[in-house]
Amino acid sequence: MTGSVADLGNGQRPAANETLTLPGLGAEAEILVDRWGIPHIYAASQRDAFFVQGFNAARDRLWQIDVWRKRGLGLMAGDLGPAYVERDRAARLLLYRGDMAAEWACYGAEAEARTAAFVAGINAYVDLVEREPSRLPLEFRLLGTRPARWAAEDVVRCRAHARVRNLDSEVTRANIVARFGIEADRLHKGLQPEWRLQLPDGFEAHVIPPEVLRTYLLGCEPHPMDGADPAQALAEAGEWGSNNWALAPSRTTTGRAILASDPHRVHDQPSLRYVAHLSAPGLDVIGAGEPAIPGVSLGHNDRLAFSLTIHPSDQEDLYVYELNEADPDLYRYGEGWERMRVVTEHIPVRDGDAVATELRFTRHGPVLHVDRTARRAYALRSVWWEPGTAAYMASLAYLTARDVAEYRDALEGWGAPSTNHVVADVDGHIAWQAAAKIPARPNWDGLLPVPGDGRYEWSGTIQASTLPGTDDPAAGWVGSANQMNLPPDFDYRRHKTGFEWTDVARYARLSESLAGEKRWSVEETLALQTDVLSVPARRLCALLAAVRGEAAAEARAFLAGWDHRLTAGSGPAALFEIWFTNHLMPGIPKRLGPAGLAPLVSVPDTQFYLELLEAATDPGFGADPKAARDALLLDTLDAAWAEARQRMGEDTASWSWGRIHQGYFSHPLSRLAPPDLAARLDVGPAPKGGSNLTINNNGYRGSDFRVMSGVSWRMVLDVGNWDASWTINAPGQSGDPASPHYRDLFPLWAEDRYVPMLYSRAAVEAATESRIRLLPGG
Repeated sequence: MTGSVADLGNGQRPAANETLTLPGLGAEAEILVDRWGIPHIYAASQRDAFFVQGFNAARDRLWQIDVWRKRGLGLMAGDLGPAYVERDRAARLLLYRGDMAAEWACYGAEAEARTAAFVAGINAYVDLVEREPSRLPLEFRLLGTRPARWAAEDVVRCRAHARVRNLDSEVTRANIVARFGIEADRLHKGLQPEWRLQLPDGFEAHVIPPEVLRTYLLGCEPHPMDGADPAQALAEAGEWGSNNWALAPSRTTTGRAILASDPHRVHDQPSLRYVAHLSAPGLDVIGAGEPAIPGVSLGHNDRLAFSLTIHPSDQEDLYVYELNEADPDLYRYGEGWERMRVVTEHIPVRDGDAVATELRFTRHGPVLHVDRTARRAYALRSVWWEPGTAAYMASLAYLTARDVAEYRDALEGWGAPSTNHVVADVDGHIAWQAAAKIPARPNWDGLLPVPGDGRYEWSGTIQASTLPGTDDPAAGWVGSANQMNLPPDFDYRRHKTGFEWTDVARYARLSESLAGEKRWSVEETLALQTDVLSVPARRLCALLAAVRGEAAAEARAFLAGWDHRLTAGSGPAALFEIWFTNHLMPGIPKRLGPAGLAPLVSVPDTQFYLELLEAATDPGFGADPKAARDALLLDTLDAAWAEARQRMGEDTASWSWGRIHQGYFSHPLSRLAPPDLAARLDVGPAPKGGSNLTINNNGYRGSDFRVMSGVSWRMVLDVGNWDASWTINAPGQSGDPASPHYRDLFPLWAEDRYVPMLYSRAAVEAATESRIRLLPGG
């Protein structure tokens, strides 16, 4: 960092109302910022709307999107020095290097023009900062760096900002099979639909070198300057998830459809999501997207509401190659040898010479690691190298969709991430559709690495039209929470979309709540979106109630009568989560698997483990499985009781879940900053309820129970009555620490409250806090 804290100051914010002249703008435009920091952009043309969106994204999130671009393109060392060369090399391996005309065509006829306008707006703000240096955000001054200008291709060539799957799982599974045999994998992940793991013909089970996953994660990590180990960050974040659902008019008190959406990701500051409203002739859309991407991905236009969650499809494969003994750039393919393509690039380095680096590619994709001793190479094949798989870019195609049919047509170009889309329109129709570009694997299942010698080739890809969906179901609602939702008639043996799914707990709670004929109000929908009842707690406490004996008597008594809600003020919730995360779940592979297996299972399959406990038939339990199961429950609960006392003291009346489980949004530079500056950059803490297995998703790390991931943005829409819609974006809309909107929404989010997401011009005008008038100029 450069300069002292005092030298850096707070920055100079522009006046609340200002007029700016922008070269590149076609006609006069306006940004109305409401009291919650949401920008409402009014432009004379759609091209200008996207131009102003880019300008405004830079106005609020310049440092964040600048890092997004530099990280994705492998340009961090130019700002931060030689320690980042390895990361830059990894990022360059993961770039899209295919045909750009095919790439743009996937996102709709206007995608390239809209993206070009968007980045022109970003560059217009960079120009403004150069003319008025007082606007330069704090982070640039801390690091002594400057924002760079963008090209439209930068937005789509960076693929790794939203992960696909399942490379990490393939590596874990291969290591388990190599060390303990194929049967041990049952304790890694339960496979759905019904499937039996098989070793691919020709694949020699072996421990995958750690450099394979390290290179991949270095290329994907969101904040490379915070010094965290990418593998540890992956383990702490756990599984991401999301919820969304739509209620038909027959199931609401409004007589209109209601749509709810809350995507879950890692909690960072600035926030991943950004809410914006774009209004121009033929375009009037509001919602959330990522600040470096044009348009919005979740929200509504004047006729249609739309949302998405992750549909856990398998979109990548690890290939293992035999290398030629005399020439390690040759790999076995078919009856002979094929040469790797070697690309030499030069990575700029701050205060030093550029570093030449060689990037190797096979016909399948980038080479992540070469093990010359074992004469093996490892390459990644991913849908990322297919046109149309830049994260969320396909949302540009549905921004002006007029009904469900048009929306579904637009999804045919959706590539990544793999998603469940839930939509509702003003005519009362609701629908669900899975959408993704997924490899067609004719002779294997994608669960283990495969030889790269030509025996395991994709036979193409499938898109949304092959994947399941439903319209206006009789139950009056559709929804998803990352659960296994392939319908019984889906031919999963032919279309092997994936066998690894997120725990069903959130969907179980959602579906039991929405069952029946109850009519839901908007207010009740908001309450359901913040529900903290734990289905796993209910199931495990039922098991505990049937256990005989005196062991763990105090802990069992403490949990008796608990309502299984993970409220911030609940003492039993704190004990249960300590037990569940730090003792019971890790204890299952230790008890049922071979010695040494448990450390490989960093993200336990909680649903599968609960089923093992309830059935109590696993051979690992021994001759008396129910007694062994009960002993495991009580021994681990007793250990959790001791940990709870150590963490929260002897007075159990003072225990509460929110005392240890706290929301916190850390800035990637705060680890490098002195305490007073770090306090300005970070936001939090605040007590939080829930867990990663409640609808109100607040996932945490077990070392200190700090909330690491989950919901940060929410939306509930009264479809058609748009000004009666609600949202929250924590910790705030702005990424500028000097802005009043940097942390203003955090207290509301901490209390599970919302703010209006206004749509009509009259409602926006009434709530306007500041006004930015933009004039075209030469």
